[in-house]
Amino acid sequence: MNDTIKSVDLTDRIWNFFASVKLSVIVLLSLAFTSIIGTLIPQNKSSAQYIQQYGESWHGFFEAMNFYDMYSSWWFQLLLALLIVNIIVCSIDRLSATWKIIFPNKPIYKAGRFQKSNWRRSLSTTQGSEDLQKPLTHFMEKHYRHCRVEETDDGYLIYGEKGRWTRLGAYVVHLSILLLVLGVLISSLFGYEGHMNLPVGSTDNIMTLRHSNTRVQLPFELRCDDFSVSHYPSGRAKEYRSELAVIENDTVAVERSLIVNDPIRYKGFSIFQSTYGQIPGDTFSLVLTDNASGLQIEKRASIGDEIDLPGGKGTISIEDYVGNFNFRGRNLGPTYLSMLVPESGSPRPIVLPLQHANFDRMRGGEFTFSIKNIDYNYFTGLQISRDPGIPIVYVSFIIMLLGFLMTFYMSHRQICIEARRTSDTETTIFVSGISPNKRSGANMAVKRVAQKVDHLIKQNPNTQGHIR
Repeated sequence: MNDTIKSVDLTDRIWNFFASVKLSVIVLLSLAFTSIIGTLIPQNKSSAQYIQQYGESWHGFFEAMNFYDMYSSWWFQLLLALLIVNIIVCSIDRLSATWKIIFPNKPIYKAGRFQKSNWRRSLSTTQGSEDLQKPLTHFMEKHYRHCRVEETDDGYLIYGEKGRWTRLGAYVVHLSILLLVLGVLISSLFGYEGHMNLPVGSTDNIMTLRHSNTRVQLPFELRCDDFSVSHYPSGRAKEYRSELAVIENDTVAVERSLIVNDPIRYKGFSIFQSTYGQIPGDTFSLVLTDNASGLQIEKRASIGDEIDLPGGKGTISIEDYVGNFNFRGRNLGPTYLSMLVPESGSPRPIVLPLQHANFDRMRGGEFTFSIKNIDYNYFTGLQISRDPGIPIVYVSFIIMLLGFLMTFYMSHRQICIEARRTSDTETTIFVSGISPNKRSGANMAVKRVAQKVDHLIKQNPNTQGHIR
């Protein structure tokens, strides 16, 4: 028995914890504070930049706290998850208590509230109240819900209401916030961003994740058909444009120009024009220098070609090109990798960096090699991101607008038509309205109902009415 009570108490405590408004305030303030940190500390820069800006000690602390990629950190995602649970529990806790108020089986009407209402109009007619009861009741049943008639000593009261459901506007806003946070959390957990350098005329489907060497295969291929760049008179790039095609299952799904700030969106992926540059093309000149005579021989070649050395002294082949080549801890920049096969002896790899034409002299030997007259080709730098939470965020904005419309532009209104026989020849009809939120729209509703009642009375040529 005691174990059961303890279990119930623990469940209630957990529920009350997540239903607490204090928890909402703390989580929202925490998110606001951490967002300020994410604004002050630049996100996703290189470690060298951070060390230079903050020093090694602070850099170590910020890196441990994941301040450099804060919106993907586990603790930021935990805050978002906590906010989601808090919104759900708060909404359920309060909605369960107010559901019967919002949708009662039999609403409660109090005549005194209508008689004291500031939104009240009166109408006098020579027609008897008994003759008007049926058409007035029919009108209220047609235009308002929960219509009810109450008899009084000198007449009757006809109640009706509409818009009780608009009280759910606050919960619709809660739902939109829930979806908004959920979309952000999904993007944080399952979204990613990377880059791809795509030379003109080539096709690729492998991108490298941002600040990582991890390579990800896309579910489609990208092909760059052309690239163009225009410049200002100062030489600064004015606009650069890629003619890009998205290919899936050997079929071109999208084909259009890609420029800055005008991304291609395809199946949850966003493809942005990020940068551009030049890379060596297919052909270049290989320069062979005879170290004994100083004689130079220049031959056109391309990657994969095998070139004979003078005097039948072997061959050299250019095997690959790398954009950045590290040699004993030093970055040599763009480099061609080649293989020297002498007439006798073992093959030997040779490094030919473009920025250091005399680099091969250190090797010694009969010949020194270098590369020049390279046919360069443009490449387009693409930034590719997958953001699976974006559709949910868009839906949340639509639902939020609907919630605001329900909350601020619609309201729950109750209308009362009171018919009172004031003399043997005159009946006074009072039209009153109340709104729980004291919205001025109830006054317009009363005015419209009074005009409808006046129209009903005037349909009988033997009667006349006048609204006051």
